[in-house]
Amino acid sequence: MPELPEVQTTVNGLNALVKDLRISDIWTSYDSLSHHGKDNIKNPKYFAEFKKAVIGAKISGAERQGKNVLVHLSNNQTILTHMKMTGHFMYGKYEQKNGAWHPADQKSALADPFNRHIRLLFTLSNGQHLAFADTRKFAKVFVFETSEQKNISDLKLLGPNPLARNFSEKLMLGRLMLRKNWKIKQALLDQSLIAGIGNIYSDEMLWSAGIHPLSIVSKIPTAQFKKLFVAMRDVLKKGLDFGGDSTSDYRNIHGKPGNFQHKHNVYRRKGQPCPKKDGGTIQRIVIGGRSTHFCPVHQKLYK
Repeated sequence: MPELPEVQTTVNGLNALVKDLRISDIWTSYDSLSHHGKDNIKNPKYFAEFKKAVIGAKISGAERQGKNVLVHLSNNQTILTHMKMTGHFMYGKYEQKNGAWHPADQKSALADPFNRHIRLLFTLSNGQHLAFADTRKFAKVFVFETSEQKNISDLKLLGPNPLARNFSEKLMLGRLMLRKNWKIKQALLDQSLIAGIGNIYSDEMLWSAGIHPLSIVSKIPTAQFKKLFVAMRDVLKKGLDFGGDSTSDYRNIHGKPGNFQHKHNVYRRKGQPCPKKDGGTIQRIVIGGRSTHFCPVHQKLYK
């Protein structure tokens, strides 16, 4: 699932390429019986209202909240997209053939096999398209009045942004202590505590801070929390610098993979020597249903 660096990279791409363009048409292949009656575009009746709300509006800009992409429109409407496991936006020229959309330039990165499952497509005023690929069809897309942003259930319970200027070590500790009896790995994944961190980056920051993922939050020493705060910011910024992680399906606005997957110290490195050369071998366990990687030598367990 795209995490903070991937979602922010997407938002940066949207602001660079589609800002000030008008939406002239929308197409989707989403249609799920399990979503009929629900307020998202997988419900055909809702999609009809969605089209009325956004066609003709100009894209004012995009922002990220947690793992959500918010595209603000000139008519006081905002499109929210949670990309879930396999969703990503791409910009370019597309052509429709046999009911499906394909990039006009089959030699471009947009033709990458990971980009072929186009489920949603916006036609823009410059003749280009904003396409949304979603192999497993898990993504969530809906529209709301921008003035109601603080009241939207998908957003109002999110924790603070760990890359915000006002995000401090004290704030991080206070948020994590709301789940003081939880394992630290689970607390980092709780979006109501700190928004945007997922499986990949939590493993990497705990490795960097020397904290075992099974450690109980309240038992972790202050000195280790200081290291975690630094690691949290550094790892997420590094993810941004390398254009996100494409271990799975994620691709950027140009249809190209990020490079953070080549910079892993611990994630998906089970059986390999720890990069710290401490004699440890990376292990994998499951915590709360999530795959977790760590070094048993330098990552200390606090219980």
